[in-house]
Amino acid sequence: MALTLDLIRADVADILGEDPADIPVDENLVDYGLDSIRVMALVGRWAETHGVDVDFAALAQRPTLEGWTELLGESG
Repeated sequence: MALTLDLIRADVADILGEDPADIPVDENLVDYGLDSIRVMALVGRWAETHGVDVDFAALAQRPTLEGWTELLGESG
């Protein structure tokens, strides 16, 4: 099952302790405090709950909600 922008945004906001509405789709998530450990936690969460298999390096190359929606939508 592909992840939607809203689901990705909600999961990212949850792991960062932010309100989802406060995270723009085109901003670099590193600027919001997302680090490699949190990215790996998200990868694990998405694999477990949505069956999505995505590579950490692919997410690191496109660290925006927009980029991740494109990647995760394709892989789902």
